[in-house]
Amino acid sequence: MANTDNKMKLIFGDGTLGIDGRGFHYIFSYEKGGLESLVVNDREWLYQIPKPTFWRATTDNDRSNRFSEKSAMWLGADMFLTHSQIEVAVDGQSIELPIAPVNNQYGPEETSAELSITFTYDTSTVPATTVVVQYMVKSDGQIVIKTSYRGQAGLPELPVLGFRMIMPTVAKEYTYTGLSGETYPDRMTGGVHGTYTIDGLPVTPYMVPQDCGVHMETDSVMVTRKSTQHNVDNDDAPFQLSFCKNKTKFAFSCLPYTAEELENATHIEELPLARRTVVTIMGAVRGVGGIDSWGADVEPKYHISAETNHEFSFIIDPKIS
Repeated sequence: MANTDNKMKLIFGDGTLGIDGRGFHYIFSYEKGGLESLVVNDREWLYQIPKPTFWRATTDNDRSNRFSEKSAMWLGADMFLTHSQIEVAVDGQSIELPIAPVNNQYGPEETSAELSITFTYDTSTVPATTVVVQYMVKSDGQIVIKTSYRGQAGLPELPVLGFRMIMPTVAKEYTYTGLSGETYPDRMTGGVHGTYTIDGLPVTPYMVPQDCGVHMETDSVMVTRKSTQHNVDNDDAPFQLSFCKNKTKFAFSCLPYTAEELENATHIEELPLARRTVVTIMGAVRGVGGIDSWGADVEPKYHISAETNHEFSFIIDPKIS
C-alpha cells in the first residue's frame, strides 16, 4: 500500500490481526498466542510463533551441581506455554479484542500510525506465574518487544529468561556488535567490544551437546539468510533482519537448534540435520560456573531468581528496502 500518510493498514480478521505497510506484512494470531507471520520485502521470517523461553541446554557444570534437576519444571514451561489474555491498542487507545463478531464494525480501510498487542502467558510451573509480551508496531515496520516476567515465591531459579524466534531456513551468517567470542555473565573478561561476522551457525562440538554460542552485552545483531521455503523462489540474493537494543544491551544466541533439541541429544552425532535458525534474545542469563566441574555452584550474583520480577526489551528492525 502507499504509505504517504505515514500510516499502516490494519486487517481485523475473525481470529487474526494483520498489519500491512510499505515493504512489510505482519499477522498476529489470537488462537496461537503471538506473531504468526513476519514478512519483510516478500520474505517470511517465522517458522512458528515466537514466545518467551526459560530453558537453556544443560551444561557439564549444571549436571555436576544438579542445577537442571532442581529447575527441571522450567523445561516443561518452555515447551508448553499457554496464553490467557490478549489486549489491543490502536494509536494508544485500547479497543475491545477485535475477534468475530466484534471485528465486523471495522471496514477495509482501517489505518494507524502505531499498534500495540499484548499477550499474557501462563507458565506450567507449580506455583504458576505469568509472562507478558507486548509488541509495539510502528508505521515504518519496526517492532518494539517488551517481555515482563512476574516473580513468584517458591519457584526454582531460572536457567535463562529470553524470547525465542525460529526462522524457516538456516542462516548464511550473522553480524553482531558486542563482545567478541562466546561470553556468559561470568565469562566476559576476555571479550573485546566490536563488530563481528560469524559464518553459518556454528555449534561448539562438545561430546555431549549443551548450551553454547551466547554473546553478552550486545547492541545489535543482523541475521542473513539466502534461502526460503517458497518452492518458486529461485533468488538466492541475501536478505537480512536486525535485532537492536532498546536502551539497554541484551544477550543473544543464534544456533540451528532449540534448547530442547540440544538437551535431547546425548552425543553430538545425534543432533538432527540443521534446518532452521533459532535466535534467542535474552534479558537474563545464568552463569556457567566451572570453578570446578564436580559440583561447585555458580557464584550467587550470576543466578536468576524466579521469585523476583524481570523485564527486558529490544527492537526488531526490518530495514525495509
